[in-house]
Amino acid sequence: MLSVMKNWRALGLAAAGLMVALPAFSQTANPKAPNGGTIIHAHVSGMDHFDPAMFCTTVQLETGMHMYEGLMMMGEDYSSKPMLASSVVVTPDGKTFTFALRKGVKFHNGKEMTSADVVATYKRYVKISPNAAAFAAVTSFDAPDPYTFIINLKETSAVLLDVLKTPCFPLAILPSEEAAKGAREITPIGTGPYQLGELVKDSHLVLRRFPGYVQDTSAPGPDGFAGRKTAHIETIRYNFLPEVSSRVAAMLAGAADISDIDADQVDRFTNAKQVGIAKVFPGCMHVIMLQSQNGLTRDVRIRQAIAAVVDVEEMAEVSGYAYKLNPSLLYPDSPYYDGEQMKQYYNQKNPAKAKELLKAAGYKGEKIIIHTNSNYGYMRAQMLVLEQKLKAIGMNVEMRVTDWITNSAALQTGEGGWNISMSGYCSQPLLGPQQWRPLIYAHTGLNKANDTEIDSAYATFFGSLDVEARKKAWLAAETGIRSKAYLVKIADAGRTVAVRNRVHGWKPWYALRNWDLWLD
Repeated sequence: MLSVMKNWRALGLAAAGLMVALPAFSQTANPKAPNGGTIIHAHVSGMDHFDPAMFCTTVQLETGMHMYEGLMMMGEDYSSKPMLASSVVVTPDGKTFTFALRKGVKFHNGKEMTSADVVATYKRYVKISPNAAAFAAVTSFDAPDPYTFIINLKETSAVLLDVLKTPCFPLAILPSEEAAKGAREITPIGTGPYQLGELVKDSHLVLRRFPGYVQDTSAPGPDGFAGRKTAHIETIRYNFLPEVSSRVAAMLAGAADISDIDADQVDRFTNAKQVGIAKVFPGCMHVIMLQSQNGLTRDVRIRQAIAAVVDVEEMAEVSGYAYKLNPSLLYPDSPYYDGEQMKQYYNQKNPAKAKELLKAAGYKGEKIIIHTNSNYGYMRAQMLVLEQKLKAIGMNVEMRVTDWITNSAALQTGEGGWNISMSGYCSQPLLGPQQWRPLIYAHTGLNKANDTEIDSAYATFFGSLDVEARKKAWLAAETGIRSKAYLVKIADAGRTVAVRNRVHGWKPWYALRNWDLWLD
């Protein structure tokens, strides 16, 4: 099996939800009745807060999206679908967006959601969210009546509805009294099918079915994060198990129902008759982020030297993930994809070039800091490979390993003096350039760099209704980002998920969802 897995990784089979030849998942069409019970996830990390405007890691989103909903949400095909809105009307100039709200939707505290809550949520978002720049053209948020919400813009936006669907820094609607609070200060009250039960730090998170949940009955069934969601299961429990060996052991022992595992752990389930394994493509893109506002990596030549030594095959192979090589920050089926132009910045494997760049930058052995974490072994393994490549060209490298919560917070803020880090970005390449922007800007320091070339390209992308103009604008933005080595692409990674057969209705997708599942 190991040789088969290695060949599968190298070939990079692209089928979403590709099933490994192990025990099959239960595909019972419908539950006989909602049967309650508790589904247990062996989860890689805990939560540090419940503020959706500040969510962007998979750990946060996969739990938080059970609690929160927005006016628009991402559908199964990654398009923008109405959720708390029943409809939206856009003026021909792309400057006014009018949403009709669903009536009777309840928050977890029993209050009905109205346009006052939506206005308060949006006003809070533009004050605190890392994605606030997407609303720079807003002139007003209006609520002419309790069930109508209007966004007025001073400039045309071709992508606003796509921005609203994002699961990264999602625009989840909060009660107006919560929307008055600062970042990470809210009580987690949403409109989703599950509500907070308890959180025990470094141990577990429990979500409980919300008995007052109001389904979107206009939809025939669940649709990505949108649609008609049915909460059959009473309780969702996430046990925090950072080490993949612990998650595998929990699955094999029957102590967990669903877990992410590494691709090279699949062999351990060959005789596990009660567990099925899915390979899910697309999963996440593995990307190195270089912090342009800290120390040595302020110098573009230092960043370019780091990019020049990267061997993506070597890094992808040690990740333990199934992978595909792809030079772009988007997938080939995106209308904005231009992998050919990005090849010059990809998989350079050129230490001689790196040394010349270091010499030109006047590098004299100053320390460069790699920040990674103990929760995600694939990140740590790939950073160890990069560390050795950098040492081989004479760089003085320090590896700092923290927990993922600390690592992800440092990515977001740039604090801690780090120069190099990495992550797996899951929704951004699926959703397109508009969703990449907040993370690229935050995680590389571009939000403080005043890079007029990239800023101008993005402004054109957001503001033009002409598709060809937007394609050219994204190419200019990605060229600037890659040529100046704000980030370095590694590879496209698939996701390996283990699911016990007592779980019914589970379907492979970009994110793990617990509505419309039921248990034996």
